[in-house]
Amino acid sequence: MATYYSNDFRAGLKIMLDGEPYAVEASEFVKPGKGQAFARVKLRRLLTGTRVEKTFKSTDSAEGADVADMNLTFLYSDGEFWHFMNNTTFEQLAADEKAVGDNAKWLLDQAECIVTLWNGQPISVTPPNFVELEVVETDPGLKGDTAGTGGKPATLSTGAVVKVPLFVQIGEVIKVDTRSGEYVSRVK
Repeated sequence: MATYYSNDFRAGLKIMLDGEPYAVEASEFVKPGKGQAFARVKLRRLLTGTRVEKTFKSTDSAEGADVADMNLTFLYSDGEFWHFMNNTTFEQLAADEKAVGDNAKWLLDQAECIVTLWNGQPISVTPPNFVELEVVETDPGLKGDTAGTGGKPATLSTGAVVKVPLFVQIGEVIKVDTRSGEYVSRVK
């Protein structure tokens, strides 16, 4: 893989640090009036999703990470693994709970997901930005009951719990932003 110097770090670049893949989220190159230039870099550890901030000297470098983002279709979950398929080669991949994480509650059959592979193994799964799910359980909204925040919890068909407006009823299909877990709108 290519070697990147700290002044080459840009958002979206994937690099290897301490034998693990990281994604650069933000980079600021600083040239102080006195002393050596350096880069302040915000990184996301791809294996765990944790965020770290590191400072690199202008002479520091890092190897590019051998990771690939693939658009795969979610097929099914057997309880232990989540199975995905490449639509062009029909090759199937199985991701474990560590790779899927909290995103399991947003995965619908036949949903297009971005699966990040490292050494041929899935290390993270990103669901579509918006999903449409049915409300299976929520309290009935009473007329005039807006003294509070104006929202109520609703359990969706995948088991996810989202705060929804009072007018949403059981059986309705709603649109949810998977990045924030927030209600967006009702689906007609």
